[in-house]
Amino acid sequence: MLTWDEEVTPTSPALNSGSTSNREVPLSPREALAPQSASLPQTALQSFDDVALAPAAPRAPAAAGSATRRVVASDKRIINGQTDVNQLVPFKYKWAWEKYLATCANHWMPQEVNMTRDIALWKDPNGLSEDERRIIKRNLGFFVTADSLAANNIVLGTYRHITAPECRQFLLRQAFEEAIHTHAYQYIVESLGLDESEIFNAYNEVQSIRDKDQFLIPFIEAIMDPDFHTGTPEADQKLLKSLIVFACLMEGLFFYVGFTQILALGRQNKMTGAAEQYQYILRDESMHCNFGIDLINQLKLENPHLWTAEFKAEIKGLFAKAVELEYRYAEDTMPRGVLGLNASMFKGYLRYIANRRATQIGLEPLFPNEENPFPWMSEMIDLKKERNFFETRVIEYQTGGALSWD
Repeated sequence: MLTWDEEVTPTSPALNSGSTSNREVPLSPREALAPQSASLPQTALQSFDDVALAPAAPRAPAAAGSATRRVVASDKRIINGQTDVNQLVPFKYKWAWEKYLATCANHWMPQEVNMTRDIALWKDPNGLSEDERRIIKRNLGFFVTADSLAANNIVLGTYRHITAPECRQFLLRQAFEEAIHTHAYQYIVESLGLDESEIFNAYNEVQSIRDKDQFLIPFIEAIMDPDFHTGTPEADQKLLKSLIVFACLMEGLFFYVGFTQILALGRQNKMTGAAEQYQYILRDESMHCNFGIDLINQLKLENPHLWTAEFKAEIKGLFAKAVELEYRYAEDTMPRGVLGLNASMFKGYLRYIANRRATQIGLEPLFPNEENPFPWMSEMIDLKKERNFFETRVIEYQTGGALSWD
């Protein structure tokens, strides 16, 4: 059985490191989040066509004859690499390739999940309490746009700056999975007949959701800026910080109050179709988080000068702020006790998760002696051993090969 520490089989990067047109310009994340009357600082974002997908780092002049020299694995680098990013092999980061294969083995689509029982329960005036309905709507209000933010961050930001093709391969699959997650939330909203304008605009209108997105947006904009390039310690630290925020705090912390709430509903045989989709998404996001942590640790290994005392102190401050924001979200989504849960229970839970994420990237625990108050959440990740989940259907959805979770 997987424990919380083992979202997927961990792999140590350290051990594997050897093997202006007139076109309409789309809104930046900050512009999309800001009401028209607001006076937030805004940054124009180039269209995807205008963003080069080649590595953003300036390349040094090639040595004589090196243009035709075959790629040597040991020459590859996570960032600022000089090798051809179009050549996947020879592998250096085998752990990234293995994680790519693992995600491909778990393909699923939202329409595969039967929502009939959820629809009947939602339409029944006595089927759910007002507190339970609030949880569902708040959850969807956050998630319908959160995964779009994550996908934009990958495709328009992170991917440009990573020069290891094995890692780029995973990022492409991750971006696709973020699209599947957004599709899943839309599918739930559509199935239940919810007010789409209310749910999809919640990140502008619900303060606890807006605050979390406002926390994330500067880290998106920083690496999506077309003038941003790696290659200096300051720029490389900015990219590293963005990777930590998204792997450890967005995917590794901000999602878990919502996951716990919907899966708790499922454990009570309520909203079982939505809960099944959330469980699939939980495992996907756990793998994204795990990959991101390996990417961070490998980048640190290759660039130890970035991991300064000042930088670590700044990261700890971001962890503390993220815990605070997610706890406020817990209080907003469940102002009263419901599902055997209450907001105060999430304080210890979020601290526990923050400690795990911190130690996984080489920081000391921020909140000593915290324990997991929801051990059943770890079991939710282990789909292989769960059959007839919530008495709906077999959920071993692996394709194309066997995936070991032991």
